[in-house]
Amino acid sequence: MMDFRMMNFRMMNNDAYRDPERVRALTRHLAERARELTRRITIMEVCGTHTHAISEAGLRRLLPEKVKLISGPGCPVCVTPVDYLDRAIALARRPDVIVCTFGDLLRVPATQSSLERERAEGCDIRPMYSPREALTVARENPEKQVVFLGVGFETTVPTFTAALDEAEREGIANFLILTGAKLIEPPLRALLEDGEVEVDAFLLPGHVSVILGSDFYRFLAEDYAVPAAIAGFAPVDILAGVCELVEQLAAGRPRIANLYSRVVTPEGNKSAQELMARYFEPADTRWRGLGEIPASGLALRPQYARRDAWRIPVEVIQSREPGGCRCGEVLKGTIEPPECPLFEKACVPENPIGACMVSSEGTCAAWYRHERFALGGGRGEGMSEGMDRGMGARTGTQR
Repeated sequence: MMDFRMMNFRMMNNDAYRDPERVRALTRHLAERARELTRRITIMEVCGTHTHAISEAGLRRLLPEKVKLISGPGCPVCVTPVDYLDRAIALARRPDVIVCTFGDLLRVPATQSSLERERAEGCDIRPMYSPREALTVARENPEKQVVFLGVGFETTVPTFTAALDEAEREGIANFLILTGAKLIEPPLRALLEDGEVEVDAFLLPGHVSVILGSDFYRFLAEDYAVPAAIAGFAPVDILAGVCELVEQLAAGRPRIANLYSRVVTPEGNKSAQELMARYFEPADTRWRGLGEIPASGLALRPQYARRDAWRIPVEVIQSREPGGCRCGEVLKGTIEPPECPLFEKACVPENPIGACMVSSEGTCAAWYRHERFALGGGRGEGMSEGMDRGMGARTGTQR
């Protein structure tokens, strides 16, 4: 088994994680170990940043024939259901409400409109980078209800929980949350128990794992005998993760491998975990593509119900998905974006029909920007040129 620790991940600078020579070495090792597999395997990544990093660097074209890499429900904007967006729009139409949101929700189509369109028509909808900006808005507009759209996984939830905690401490009564948060464990279990798509191993999200810790995922190996690896976002990180998973599958010894130990600890960020638990409790919630999953979301605890924007009375239309859009199947990994009849035709980044084409972390957006330009030919052909172009052009840390 290749010892990935020998690559000195902790000591490598940012350029080294994109070094084509290191990628070539990992690619050769992967090809050798894949020969030990008795069948083709499917590895699912569940992180929007992984999705784009894989497509941007052309890593799928470097994989041996026996290894398939698919994207799962890792983009928080993409898995947010239409009815949440319809409610956010209904709130924005109230004259006494200011809606604050991360910018990538603006263009996601709802049933009849979008936040971007409503903003253009006069609704007070304010995109922002940080939930703390919404606190400033609340302070400056005490006569309005300021609603922050709390969408995201465990990576993002602590950021708006910290703003909520600050509002509690300062007595800012008009700061509310429309909670649309998602938890990572329930959908992983749902995918493994669904059976519609066979997932042999998971490439786990680095960002979420910083909060949860590597020990959190032991249920995958212990309950399902499914290997998993936590990896960073550069090409060397990702290929090392794929190599680790292939080796586990070939050996028949599933475990949780932390290949991102430079930032992910076994226990995670206890302060963030405790802050989330103070204000939120698990709740049933709907996911685009996966339907309702028990205890897969977060709701404000009863003592903070006055902060819950779901309690604001609004008229919400009957929600429906865009006609012909197959984002749900893309998020489950049952199809790839080109299999959707709208992809690259009616649905493009300039005129998105599905959420997966809108978000910077969406699978369809990643395929449109990068995969559709892949050169023809079999796997491995032209890979040196692809690596030099996809990895040598950029340096620095990943988002």
